[in-house]
Amino acid sequence: MDIPKVEIRKSLLPLSWLYGTVVSFRNWLFNKNILKQRSFSIPIICVGNITAGGTGKTPHIEYLIRLLSPKFKVAVLSRGYKRKSKGFLIVDTNSNVRNVGDEPLQIKKKFPDTLVVVDKNRVNAIEKIMSIEKEERPDVILLDDGFQHRHVRPSLSIVLADCNRPVFEDRLLPAGLLREPLKSIDRASVVVVTKCNPDMQPIDFRIYSNGLNLYPFQELFFTTFDYDKLSPVFPELHPEVVSINDLRKKHLFLVTGIASPEPLVRKLEYKTYNLYTMFFSDHHNFTRKDIQSIENMVNSVEDENKIIVTTEKDAVRFRDLAYLPENIKNIMYYLPVRVTFLNNKERITFNKKIVEHVRNYKTNSRLS
Repeated sequence: MDIPKVEIRKSLLPLSWLYGTVVSFRNWLFNKNILKQRSFSIPIICVGNITAGGTGKTPHIEYLIRLLSPKFKVAVLSRGYKRKSKGFLIVDTNSNVRNVGDEPLQIKKKFPDTLVVVDKNRVNAIEKIMSIEKEERPDVILLDDGFQHRHVRPSLSIVLADCNRPVFEDRLLPAGLLREPLKSIDRASVVVVTKCNPDMQPIDFRIYSNGLNLYPFQELFFTTFDYDKLSPVFPELHPEVVSINDLRKKHLFLVTGIASPEPLVRKLEYKTYNLYTMFFSDHHNFTRKDIQSIENMVNSVEDENKIIVTTEKDAVRFRDLAYLPENIKNIMYYLPVRVTFLNNKERITFNKKIVEHVRNYKTNSRLS
């Protein structure tokens, strides 16, 4: 496996220097306790990144929910990116995606017994969560995309880094995609390289390990995505699922509004002879004009053996559209993803670390 080449907009490097100066000064203010951080008596596991763009935060949050919910009451706190509402909101399975955001609603629908809340002010949200009656109060909070929200001091920070865009080869915004200098990763206890090729070789692991140059107290893991069967976006119209291996003779139209669709494209290219794509920006709100463009693309193929595939996050938004035509609904499916570790020993080590952290933090908090 060759390490992917990172494209840098060199003409914007002077602006990256200015951006880095501002970000570094902000971090210095927090490190010197001039800007204050709040600690809480509940374990708070932050899942974030140091880059702009998708690193797979939601699938990793879902992995943690599956891991922790059999033993603990779990809450998920998200900003609710691009939602139209403001302030603190508890997400319900019937919530409107425009009010709570696509990823929080996706998580709530998938895990209805999990408390999911949205609030740009994470300190305010945690205070409200902690005010819940003791019997109903969660045992652990998963802080979604909170690595740069330094007003909250998490009990454990997990930073995700996309294998397809090595952070040690990247540059700060706007020339690159780094939201912070690479050294900021020192604040994390755990670093996970995501979206890895399952066929990674020992030399590839060494390249990433050397490039990240972590401290001895930090642990490094490698994950990839495993794809489930295709599920209908509108199961009330057609409840049957479709195996990803049954797509060979179908005309497959991939429609996404995510940050990095490339890994999904590579996956589907091996599953069909006829792949057509239409990409929108991350968290895109689909308009009538967008739907017309999708319909035109689908109608351009006369063969009836066709299917629209989207992501689980996009499916949440499509279900909320009153103007989506029936002919599109009838052939629209989403592809669920699950996080898997490249190494089973790493999976066991990671799981043990997370569970013991929550258990020991709760115990120490009660003792104090």
